[in-house]
Amino acid sequence: MRRPLALLALLGGTAAAQTPTFSGSDTAFILLCSALVLLMTPGLAIFYGGLVRAGSVLNTMMMSFAAMGIASVAWVAVGYTLAFGPGGNALIGGLGHAGLGNMAGELTGTIPTPLFAVFQILFAVITLAVVSGSVVERMRFPAFVLFGTLWVLLIYAPLAHWVWSSDGWLFKLGLLDFAGGTVVEVASGVSGLVAALVLGPRLGFPRMVSVPHNVPLVLLGTGLLWFGWLGFNAGSALSAGQTAAYALLNTNTAAAAALLVWLLWDQLRGGKPTAIGAATGAVVGLVAITPACGFVTPGGALLIGAVASTVSWFLVANKHRLLPDDALDVFACHGTAGIVGTLLTGVLASPVINPAGTGLLAGNPAQVGKQLIGVLAAAALAGAGTFVLLKLTALITPLRLTQQQEVRGVDLSEHQEEGYQEAQSPLAAPVFVGND
Repeated sequence: MRRPLALLALLGGTAAAQTPTFSGSDTAFILLCSALVLLMTPGLAIFYGGLVRAGSVLNTMMMSFAAMGIASVAWVAVGYTLAFGPGGNALIGGLGHAGLGNMAGELTGTIPTPLFAVFQILFAVITLAVVSGSVVERMRFPAFVLFGTLWVLLIYAPLAHWVWSSDGWLFKLGLLDFAGGTVVEVASGVSGLVAALVLGPRLGFPRMVSVPHNVPLVLLGTGLLWFGWLGFNAGSALSAGQTAAYALLNTNTAAAAALLVWLLWDQLRGGKPTAIGAATGAVVGLVAITPACGFVTPGGALLIGAVASTVSWFLVANKHRLLPDDALDVFACHGTAGIVGTLLTGVLASPVINPAGTGLLAGNPAQVGKQLIGVLAAAALAGAGTFVLLKLTALITPLRLTQQQEVRGVDLSEHQEEGYQEAQSPLAAPVFVGND
């Protein structure tokens, strides 16, 4: 059985205009990219783990590792077929691929469909892991597991269908989203923001600021994310060719530009260029280029990285005045940069890079409107869906720690373990700011 080539055509793969035949080189390429994407979630766990206080490091990292289990099992069971199953409609896929047991001999483009399914599993994994950054240090682990399972099946899978399936309404509209600006970044950022609002702030917020307990871990995690993100974006071409090459080049370019711009804003603000700032800027650039990487020139990637870094820097610098207690700035960095990157794709997409994408500057102003519709649709589904799923989860199990458990520390309260043999007191790291 041959799958429709609509997705590959949108992404500009080399096999898009011909009858699909198996390609060993493309298959090897996506096998490698899948391994790189898998590395991203442990990298995110290390990145997030370094950003929290010592008494929360295990729980924070455990949420990312739990996402690897939750999303993988849910995707194999029914998540993949809800997103890409044949016989679907504009809103949801058919159930023909439940359990992924009937794919023998089937191709997606030039690669085996089971490999495409694995690649997509790992996208779902990292997206759920990103959401966890908004709720660390106060959400109960059982509640996260239940919520995460529902989120993957009822928010992520339908949104992936809308954007990337040939039946999806945003796909038919003509939304350009190469590797997940809406599906991964806008969805995780808005979901994280809503989750932070529903759970409420950590004890003492905003007077008690939780400072990163291990900055070298943050830098290590950033390096692993950057490395894995090359496979995340380049692999979304689904073939080894020019589109994948541009996606890889643009991904690295945007991350580098965003890193430097973030450090520049730190310096202009009157402070010092910090390691946390460099790491955050790089991640913002990686996020922002994700929807655009296969459609824009390297010059466009520089602009996207710089603009996204500026907008996210402003939100992070003013987060205590503008945002709820989104613990690890998921909305400010992932949600906001995803919005910026998705909208700028509609401005900068060049048919010279990818014939499937023509933006405002190339004579197609209508593309900006399509990109805006995609952003609003993703935000609406993620925001409303997250609110409903958290309220449903709360009917089954409490969402957050008690005050006593939070003071004790989430690692001990939820896992009866500590990240370090002689860990500092869980509340020793925060610094009080403002007047008493």
